[in-house]
Amino acid sequence: MSTTAATAGRAGRRLGPLLPARLRPSGRPLLWLELAFTAIGYWAYTLSRNAVPTHRGAALHRAHEIFDTERLLHIDIERTVNHAADHVTWLIVGMNYYYATLHFIVTIGVLVWLYVRHPGHYRSARTALYAATLLALAGFVFFALAPPRFLAGQGFIDTVVKHHTWGSWASGDVASLSNQYAAMPSVHIIWSAWSGVALAFLARRAWVRVLGVVYPLATFTVILATANHFVADAVAGALTLAAGFLVQRLLTGRPAYARREVGPAAGPAVRPVVPPA
Repeated sequence: MSTTAATAGRAGRRLGPLLPARLRPSGRPLLWLELAFTAIGYWAYTLSRNAVPTHRGAALHRAHEIFDTERLLHIDIERTVNHAADHVTWLIVGMNYYYATLHFIVTIGVLVWLYVRHPGHYRSARTALYAATLLALAGFVFFALAPPRFLAGQGFIDTVVKHHTWGSWASGDVASLSNQYAAMPSVHIIWSAWSGVALAFLARRAWVRVLGVVYPLATFTVILATANHFVADAVAGALTLAAGFLVQRLLTGRPAYARREVGPAAGPAVRPVVPPA
């Protein structure tokens, strides 16, 4: 195959870019503009999530259907994990607080870390995260789903109610502040896996890269132990994040974690030209 044909073949397989070059800057964005963009995005997320009408009947029916399907597939581990964790009070209380807080703290922390330390990857990684979150909102709107803790007849334990802890937006006093049937896909999995991928790809220290792998796995355990999600919700969350990265690739024409990176102020890094021997 000739060089021209090979180049044409690679170009044919390339995804994107759909955006023109002027809308695909690779440097660090302005901080105030990024903060405003992030605030608007989070406001839209909260507004959309909380504005979804309550579809209790349909949401509960879907929850029973999903649990029955998981039984047929022998992946219905939620209740076992829920009861096992509930036997250790300090563990389940810690998981309740983990569920309530850590996905916000870690995700924001990773965003800041990317912005400061890896500006060449920040825009693409942020775009993938926001795209996946918007896709999750569509899931909340069109596929209302009750979490396992609502299936009291199936023996699930609402660990927040039992242990009187603040660990779920859909339990206790905060139930009226949020859509209670926004379980599919799991945003906890989307955000934790996004954070883990960023750390695994970009962190220089081995132990931080290991944390990047462990964090989404720990989050998966927590969402099951607290009866906030089914295994199917976690799978849907992983697929939604993959779709978010696909959207980012289509828009920019490059992977989020390509090797080329931009310095803090100098623009794209340029490899030195080595003269022929």
